[in-house]
Amino acid sequence: QIQLVQSGGGLVQAGGSLTLSCVASGTFASIDVMGWYRQAPLNERELVADITSGGITNYADSVKGRFTISRDAAKNTVYLQMNSLKVEDTNVYYCNAPQVVYSDSMHGFDYWGEGTLVTVSS
Repeated sequence: QIQLVQSGGGLVQAGGSLTLSCVASGTFASIDVMGWYRQAPLNERELVADITSGGITNYADSVKGRFTISRDAAKNTVYLQMNSLKVEDTNVYYCNAPQVVYSDSMHGFDYWGEGTLVTVSS
């Protein structure tokens, strides 16, 4: 089974930038979609952005033009570059892999990273 190991995050002033990283560690054949979600206390987890293995990206309207998701297949890593951060971006951010292919007959579903706190101060 893979593990999604996150890094980055922290405290930044409004208007600043941060980059989150997520490495898929373990042995697997392929992962098509990887993404980032965020969740504030008492709120549902919401999609921030995701990216396919072919590079097709999808963003929440609230982050379009400010956040960029990218992927390094050789490093099994997905990144979230966050620019022009706003106070309302303060959340715990989670890396996600909805489906992992281990072999022709073995798939795994719904993997999550441990979460990274991003705090944007005014």
